[in-house]
Amino acid sequence: MREIVIYPDPVLRKKAREVKRIDDRVARLAAEMAETMYAAPGIGLAAPQVGVSERVILVDVTGPERKELITLVNPVIVEKEGMVIFEEGCLSLPEVREKVERAARVLVRGYDLDEREREIEAEGLLAIALQHEIDHLNGVLFIDYLSRLKRDMIERKLRKWKREILKERS
Repeated sequence: MREIVIYPDPVLRKKAREVKRIDDRVARLAAEMAETMYAAPGIGLAAPQVGVSERVILVDVTGPERKELITLVNPVIVEKEGMVIFEEGCLSLPEVREKVERAARVLVRGYDLDEREREIEAEGLLAIALQHEIDHLNGVLFIDYLSRLKRDMIERKLRKWKREILKERS
């Protein structure tokens, strides 16, 4: 398992590097990310959230069944359509949930761990999760879609939460 990076860690704001070769190292990273995501528990995770600035994401919106893990390397959104407002959370922003406007349907292209190109047409929760995780690869967080006032309030809340956690650990 990997440790989840918490905002405002700078790796969350960096544009992640493209993966040049999908090899055992990338497969190991994806396996560790899956273990971390399921343990959290979460429905998606991007490599920057575990401190690795590379373009790898995982998504599984099946809930406790954990039966449809999607792993994408170098994913890109090639089409967007419609708009939907959805309440989101993020493992790197604990205890924060806010409504965000996103595309209702997306077409995403990337590679699986066997270096095969994959296209995923998604709507609903899967579309939201894919957009959220791909945003992470570009240094974008869901709070960036909120007003400045709301972001400031969230940042204060997170600083307080982080201080309390550090106090508990000492």
